[in-house]
Amino acid sequence: MKQAIEAVAERFKGVVTHTPLQYNQRLSEKYHASIFLKREDLQVVRSYKLRGAFNKISKLTDAQRAKGVVCASAGNHAQGVAYSCKRLGINGVIFMPGPTPRQKISQTEMFGNGYIEIVLTGDTFDDCQQVALAYCAAQGMTFVHPFDDLDIIEGQGTVGLEIINDQPDTDVVILPIGGGGLASGAASYLRETTPDIRIYGVEPEGAPSMKAALAHGGPVVLNEINRFVDGAAVKRIGDLTYQYCSRLLDDVRLIPEGKICTTILELYNKDAIVAEPAGALAIAALDFYKDDIKGKNVVCILSGGNNDIDRMGEIKELSLLYEGLKHYFIVRFPQRPGALKLFVNEVLGPTDDITRFEFIKKTQRERGPALVGIELQTASDYPALIARLHEHRFEFKEVNNDSTLFEYLV
Repeated sequence: MKQAIEAVAERFKGVVTHTPLQYNQRLSEKYHASIFLKREDLQVVRSYKLRGAFNKISKLTDAQRAKGVVCASAGNHAQGVAYSCKRLGINGVIFMPGPTPRQKISQTEMFGNGYIEIVLTGDTFDDCQQVALAYCAAQGMTFVHPFDDLDIIEGQGTVGLEIINDQPDTDVVILPIGGGGLASGAASYLRETTPDIRIYGVEPEGAPSMKAALAHGGPVVLNEINRFVDGAAVKRIGDLTYQYCSRLLDDVRLIPEGKICTTILELYNKDAIVAEPAGALAIAALDFYKDDIKGKNVVCILSGGNNDIDRMGEIKELSLLYEGLKHYFIVRFPQRPGALKLFVNEVLGPTDDITRFEFIKKTQRERGPALVGIELQTASDYPALIARLHEHRFEFKEVNNDSTLFEYLV
């Protein structure tokens, strides 16, 4: 695999950017290690996906090029395919899930620049892929898989090659896992060139396809996934990528979506880096490996920067919930004068803030319970808030602790 990846790197010259490996002082001081970010968000299409897509498409025969290519993607692979089609003068049809952020669709159109057609279908990547495969077979075109293809894996493996070339004494690499193409390719090169290196794979908590496959002994189809980390949300890991990752990774861990959101905000506010949810995944994992990485040279793959600004409200909300700073309650106010004033003046702490207040239902005679959102300054303020609710005899239910109720009301 090492020689194949090195040959791919030669083919990439003039097309794929050798992205910087940047030392991050803030994270290094926080985790008492030397933390480097592999800035794939600075790639031509703002993610590593160009590497695999270009490698695959550039190797097609003249007959295959004439018929064109098809792919299914939540966004970044689509942009890599679109750019490659334009660069190589090949027509392509790109299938994307219906909920794909508009920003990723617009970017794909821009990179394709008349060489690609976009079809939105299905709610998830897996649904979308089934439609794309059927279309591809019917038209006799070539399918460019986002991860489960040796050409794709070898292309993504050039990320590992660049890491070792830039930082030969790397001790730990943290790789995000969606379908597993990047983890398979990069881990292959890293393990072959630096046998003692520690390689950790991380997935979104709501889409644990690799973790489930490892527990089962092979790929399985998850019944449901959380689509928030859209660049890493797949129901089933690849057969080929499972073979590589199960053999090469030292550990696979799940990272909560809320923690990923906190990391996105910190990267933006403190480092002026725009990261998409999948792009922040490896950096969000540092908290979960903090005891293992002290004193080591650690590389986190910042895999993409295609974040839609319209999602920032949702990202902030999920971060506040994860950090214990945002809480929702159903509160039944006593039917007496001054009850709301008592709640504001005596129940809320001096730095607590009401961010949402609406009565759930009411009749002609009386108001029903209210949905109240409260933002705290620190998570440690929460026990005192609960104590004051009890002290002043307000009937309430903590909505955050009831997932069904939370999804219905919030």
